[in-house]
Amino acid sequence: MIGRSGIAVRVIQRADAKAVAQLAKYGVATVHEAMGRVGLLTSYMRPVYPRAKVCGTAVTIFAHPGDNWMLHAAAELLTRGDVAVLGVSSPNEDGMFGELLASSFRSRGALGLVIDAGCRDTAELQDMRFPVWSRAVNAKGTVKATVGSVNTPIICAGVLVHPGDVVLADDDGVVIVPKARAGEVAEAAARREAKERETRARLAAGELGLDIYGMREALAKAGLKYVADEAAAEREAPK
Repeated sequence: MIGRSGIAVRVIQRADAKAVAQLAKYGVATVHEAMGRVGLLTSYMRPVYPRAKVCGTAVTIFAHPGDNWMLHAAAELLTRGDVAVLGVSSPNEDGMFGELLASSFRSRGALGLVIDAGCRDTAELQDMRFPVWSRAVNAKGTVKATVGSVNTPIICAGVLVHPGDVVLADDDGVVIVPKARAGEVAEAAARREAKERETRARLAAGELGLDIYGMREALAKAGLKYVADEAAAEREAPK
């Protein structure tokens, strides 16, 4: 049940480790496209420092605005290779996560955090290379007053996330791969990456996307007409 409070699930089924390792080789854009252009979190979710990347399995957290109590509860349930993913009951930008919690998460083996709320201590997070993708950077402090949940389905930045799903994040954003599809999507991403390598080489050699993708005929049918020069363009202009 999405948004359920008062539950912390100790044992979850995580995506296949080999599929997670395969997906880690690719970028968010490649995996998003390979999966059928789904699973992408809202574009306001940004890394708190550049060139960060993470791929791991989701430990989900449901919390309430300005209350980071459940982040502390989640720390106990993290294992090596996890990425914590937090959704809130209503929009919030308070700084719910910082350096101290990052130290706790890292000690448990967590690879990073995706939080649909605020983050602070960003210089320290960059120094310790603990990657976070957040809705906002905000120094505002929080309280510990309201129980949420850990390892139940949540909505984070517009996307449904189940415990154990694959979380892939980089400079382009965050994508969630359902654990049941991890192997299939990894194979599709590999095929897409191979195709892109070939296309990249052809473009670098001077071929045009117009020809590689067979766009000329469609553009002509849509009404695009090439003319010799500006004078000809003037003659073709509607009177």
